[in-house]
This record gives sequence, structure tokens and C-alpha cells, in this order.
Amino acid sequence: MRIALGIEYDGTAYNGWQRQRTGVGVQERIEQALSKVANEPVEIICAGRTDTGVHASGQVVHFDTKSERSSRGWLLGANSNLPDDVNVTWVQPVSDNFHARFSAVARSYRYLILNRFERSALHRNRAWWVYDALDLDSMQEAATFLLGEHDFSGFRAAACQASTAVRKISHISLTQRGPWIELEVTANAFLQHMVRNITGTLVTIGRGDELPAWAAEILASRDRKMGGIAAPPHGLTLVSVAYPEEFDLPADPNTKLR
Repeated sequence: MRIALGIEYDGTAYNGWQRQRTGVGVQERIEQALSKVANEPVEIICAGRTDTGVHASGQVVHFDTKSERSSRGWLLGANSNLPDDVNVTWVQPVSDNFHARFSAVARSYRYLILNRFERSALHRNRAWWVYDALDLDSMQEAATFLLGEHDFSGFRAAACQASTAVRKISHISLTQRGPWIELEVTANAFLQHMVRNITGTLVTIGRGDELPAWAAEILASRDRKMGGIAAPPHGLTLVSVAYPEEFDLPADPNTKLR
């Protein structure tokens, strides 16, 4: 039987998603919890690996098991064995041709910026505090250059191991509510540090240090050295993963068990 799960986690205490030789990854915690419920070893595959300090509200994973449990049993059993900063939000049996990573058609991330002179004690692990005034219009103008299918080598990490840097961004927008600025990005897939590098570039432009066209120049250069700083990881959250309708997965992390 193949089971799909929705996962949310605060990545502050973890060395990223992946199981680690040193330190602890989110994957390890979830596999330990599910193995206890299944009474057998469980290995999970995720939709997208997140880096150290990055959060998720809509991560999706799948695993195969011979154990028979109800959806409610998997959810309650897993959560009772998980730490408070990791949580299963939904459970659904899926067909054997479902794959959390390869079946995904889009992934969406949100980056949260606190743009005011005072820092925040409550959001220190969930938002990037930028005290310089940011020009949202310039940032949005720059972001539009990144829409569509491009080679995003200028926005990938130096250690990124993806075989190709071509990705397609279908949506990118910035919204401001008081001192809070939210960057939302949806693409078919992302390169390592891609959203953080885009965010760092847009903040540099928002500060007035570069013109909006600089984003297009970085994109055309295909050279990471031409780009801006990488935004810190703690402002980034994987908010959702989209799949073909045939799999009928819950779209909302708060959807009730089916």
C-alpha cells in the first residue's frame, strides 16, 4: 500500500529536510514516527527538500508499507510520536503510480520580510528583518523579468546538483501589509537556494542599490557571481505542492481526512 501525507514543520531546529550523518533532518523524525506506527521500517520520499532553517506548511511525502492502518490511525499515531515542531496534517492512500516528487507539477514558496526599523522577538525565526525602507514597486517590476521558462543558473547555489538549471516560474508576486512583505513564487520546480537568491536580489533592488533591470541581467548572465546576496533561510516556507487531479489529494493542509 502506498500512503501520501501532508506535512508541516518549523525548520529552525533541523539541518534541513534530508536525513543527516551529523545533526538531525526532518525526514529522520518522520520516518522514526511512522516506523513505530507501522511496526516496520518506513522510508519516505518528499516533494521537495528544504534547507537548514527553512519551514513548510504544505510539504507532501509518500511511503510504501505492508501495515494496514486507517487514515486516522496513521495521522494520530504519527503525531503522537513526533516533536511539537513537526506535524502530519492529512493522510490519504494513493495509487502505486503516485510519486511525491516526480508526480508534482508545481511547487509554491512564500518568503516573509519584516520591513521596519524595530526587529521582532516573536518572528525572529520566521521572517527576514530588513530595516532599510524597501520600494515594493521596484521589487515587483524586477520580479516580472523572472516569469516564464529560463535558465536560472544566475540564481542557483554553487553546490546545486540539478542536471539542468531550466525552470518555469508561473507566478511571482509581492504583497505588503503594514511592515510585512510577502514574496510568493510558484514554479514547476526549484533549484537549490533559488528562492533565497531571488529574494536577496529583489531586496537589493528595493533598497535602491540596483535598478529593476538588474534582475534581467543576472538571469541573462547565467552566472551566480553576478547576483545579489542570498536571503537567510528562516524567512522561507514551502506552502504547497500541486499534483494532477487524478490523484485527488487535499489542496488545503487543514482538509479533513478522506
